[in-house]
Amino acid sequence: MILQDDTQLIKCGVKDSKKCTPKRREVLAKKIKEIALNYEILLISASDIDDMRKVMTLNEIEVYAFIKVIKKLKPDVCYVDAVDVNEKRFETNILSGLTYKPIIVSKHKADDIYPVVSAASILAKTTRDEEVKKIAQELEKKLNLPLGSGYPADPITMKFFKSWFEKYGKLPPYTRHSWDTSKKILKDKSTKKLDEF
Repeated sequence: MILQDDTQLIKCGVKDSKKCTPKRREVLAKKIKEIALNYEILLISASDIDDMRKVMTLNEIEVYAFIKVIKKLKPDVCYVDAVDVNEKRFETNILSGLTYKPIIVSKHKADDIYPVVSAASILAKTTRDEEVKKIAQELEKKLNLPLGSGYPADPITMKFFKSWFEKYGKLPPYTRHSWDTSKKILKDKSTKKLDEF
């Protein structure tokens, strides 16, 4: 996201997306899009993540995503939420993939510290929520169960995943097979098969 400055974001009360209700995020997302000079939202499908996970770590996928967005927006200064335990290494890895050298401010919990990162997290989260709603509309009618948030900590989501697997013998569409939750469901199924002998 490109901004002139973060004054208007602060006035709007922008904060980390995890600290906002879904309704509040939707309201803020509209305001953020009006304030931003430019922004880019990168969607990576579950199957693409699975393919990348064969040769990359999740941190490397994050670096790849940041590089792609930075190349498109070409900011002079980039504030990034470091997913690597080593903030400096995360910064170096991003810079290594760029042909120009912006200033990279790589911090843990950047979405709590910098309004521009908070705003970006709100746009990302509202986009994810919209995508999950589309998936829910397609899949829920096949099980007559709610999908939930799509997160593993959500018992509604876990019930949906397990019920889908029991009915269809495979993971639901749009599911990352490289996801630990998916691996556990598949492992539990293969363990049950062994127990049947």
